[in-house]
Amino acid sequence: MRIVFAGTPEFAAQHLQALLDAGKSIIAVYTQPDRPAGRGQKLTPSPVKQLALQHGIPVYQPQTLRDPAAQAELAALQADLMVVVAYGLILPQAVLDMPRLGCINSHASLLPRWRGAAPIQRAIEAGDSESGVTVMQMEAGLDTGPMLLKVSTPISADDTGGTLHDRLAVLGSQAVVQAIDALAAGSLVPEAQDDSLATYAHKLSKDEARIDWTRPAVELERLVRAFNPWPICHSMLNGETLKIHGACLGEGQGAPGQILDANKDGLTIACGEGALRLTRLQLPGGKPLSFADLYNSRRDQFAPGLVLGQ
Repeated sequence: MRIVFAGTPEFAAQHLQALLDAGKSIIAVYTQPDRPAGRGQKLTPSPVKQLALQHGIPVYQPQTLRDPAAQAELAALQADLMVVVAYGLILPQAVLDMPRLGCINSHASLLPRWRGAAPIQRAIEAGDSESGVTVMQMEAGLDTGPMLLKVSTPISADDTGGTLHDRLAVLGSQAVVQAIDALAAGSLVPEAQDDSLATYAHKLSKDEARIDWTRPAVELERLVRAFNPWPICHSMLNGETLKIHGACLGEGQGAPGQILDANKDGLTIACGEGALRLTRLQLPGGKPLSFADLYNSRRDQFAPGLVLGQ
C-alpha cells in the first residue's frame, strides 16, 4: 500500500516511526513549513520532517493544500492512503478524494467528545475520567468523520497534559498500524459520530493560563495539570510572574489569591472555593523548583497575608 503521511509535531512523528517500524511503505511526507524556534529564532524543521529526512523519505511543505500546484504534486504521487496526524493544515475535498482509500486521521480524543486543536488538555481541564485516540475516515468537517477504531486510557489524578500526550502518542501509533492492516483486509466497519455529544477543544493560549483565584480550587488544580508543559499556569506575586508547575488541593479559606500558609510542603492559596497548595514553582530567570527549595532561600517573599494575582 502506497502511503502518504501528513503531520507536524512530536505526536505525529511517533506515529510515523510506528508505521516505519511496521514496514509500511511511506512514499512521501507532508509537514508544515519550517518555523523559527529557540532564542535565536532559527528556522527549524518539524519533528516529522527530521524523521522523514533520516529515512530518506521525500518531504513536501506547501503553505496550503488549496493551491492547484500543490494538489497536482500530491495527485502525481498516486497514493493508496493518506495518514494525517496533527498536520495543522486544512485538507480540501479535492485532497480528501485523491488517495484510493481516502484519508484517515489519528485524533487524541474519544470522539465525538473533543473535536479541535487541544483535546488532550481540555479533557484533563474538564475532569474527564478517560481519554483515548480515535482513528477516523476524514471528511470536510472538523473531526467529524466516521470512526474506524478507538482505544482508551483512564486519566489519573496526577496526569498532566504532558504525561497524557505521551501515553496517547503510543496508543495512537499502535491504533493507526492496526487500522491500516484492517483497512487492507476490508474488515473495518465505519461508525458515524453522534454530533450532539461533540465539544470543541479550543486552542490553548497563554492568556487563559493566568490564574483567576476566584475560581474553585478543584478547577484550578486540573488547569495546572492540563497546562503543563505548555502554556504553564502563572500568577503575579510582588510584581513578579510566578509559574506554577505543580499543585494539589489544600485546606483553609480567605480572600481569593491570599497566601494562607507557607511551609516545606507547599504554598497554600485561598481560592473562590477551597484552597490550592502550590508544590512546584518557577521564578523569573530561574528553573522549576519544589516549593521546599524556594522556601528555604526566599521565605520573606511568601509571607502569609500576601495576595497573588494583583
